[in-house]
Amino acid sequence: MKITSIALLLFASISLRAEEWAPIKDQTKDTTVNGRAMETFQHGVKPEWGYAAPQQDTFIVVHPAADRANAPLYVVLHSAGHDVFSCVNCTKTVGNHDIYRSPDDHYALYVDCRKNMGDWWWGGMHLKDAALTAKNSGGDPMPAEKRVMDTVRWTIQKYGIDPNRVYLCGNSMGGSGTLGIGMRHGDVFAAIKANVPAGIEHVSNRMYFPPQSVPETVKLPDPPVCVDYSGQNDGWSAGHERFVQAMNDRKYALYFYWGPFGHANNSAQIMKVNDLIDSFDWLGVKKNEPYAAFTNASGNTKLPWPDDLKNTAPGQVNAFFRWKNISDTADKIDLSLHLVSATELKTSFEIPKAATADVTLRRLQHFQLQPGASFRWTFGAAKGEGRADTHGLITVAGLKITGEPVTLSVSR
Repeated sequence: MKITSIALLLFASISLRAEEWAPIKDQTKDTTVNGRAMETFQHGVKPEWGYAAPQQDTFIVVHPAADRANAPLYVVLHSAGHDVFSCVNCTKTVGNHDIYRSPDDHYALYVDCRKNMGDWWWGGMHLKDAALTAKNSGGDPMPAEKRVMDTVRWTIQKYGIDPNRVYLCGNSMGGSGTLGIGMRHGDVFAAIKANVPAGIEHVSNRMYFPPQSVPETVKLPDPPVCVDYSGQNDGWSAGHERFVQAMNDRKYALYFYWGPFGHANNSAQIMKVNDLIDSFDWLGVKKNEPYAAFTNASGNTKLPWPDDLKNTAPGQVNAFFRWKNISDTADKIDLSLHLVSATELKTSFEIPKAATADVTLRRLQHFQLQPGASFRWTFGAAKGEGRADTHGLITVAGLKITGEPVTLSVSR
């Protein structure tokens, strides 16, 4: 009887720990990086993640330069050549995987996928390994993806993070993970940024891009605003024409830049080829605010994928479109739309004086329409009527956008 009681208590204790999943701080590794406090945590797995065997993982939290309440969170996924410690170490040197370096006023979360072999962000999917692609294909997230998301949620809660300013980025394999994990979780991430992502198979599977289709039983939240820059002379960038087309057809917000900079990670060197990679303020996007997705736009550069990869010209998709929220009520939504000007953005690209685009309104907080419901819109002197699509999305087609901010108003 006594042994049974002890066994039950032990079982209850193990169950409680698994349910609570409390990462343990390794105080021996408390230090600073770039003058900012750094904490290292160890943890096991949750059963619901679906790992075949127990494993131990590590993540690192870097504090803002001056601790503050309600700070934003900058989440980093490292490349296949790094682990969580070497990833953080890169941030000490300008030019060494610059996307790993978080702003001083953000918390930063660095997650590891190197210690346990095969535990890749992308599930190991890439065109060079058909077996792994088959194993990890489909819409269901793999254990590593579930681990990342629970780690992000734990960090948000523990450090009092502003839940509307959580951002995800990564380089190479981490860029692939950024697209695949980030696009699926627009309910968590405000915006994402992928530096030379190593493949688009991960995101294509998780988002059910063609030839797949979204099952009727799956509801995808409005995705984060996505920034991607890739080199047409980088073999890992293969398939980007499919990714760009799918993002356009789904009316998702994409800012895409390319050039023959290969599989690079030094921002200054990349900017010598394409100086737009940091031109969009992705860290200014908030999850609790509407945004405009621009699609079918004039002025986009012709993609070099898949048949013109020897073309050495840089290019862009949607690079110059901007929006500003004005109001979002139950009866009407107003956003200002414009093209950046030469005074706002210094670039070697020629900024058009005008461009047309279809504009889809996403993440509406108060103005909601049922699928098929009618609406009216005005944009300067232009006006018209439309109907929400089968998902309740509002799209106004063929707007002529210039450098002069003009308010798009949509009402019932």
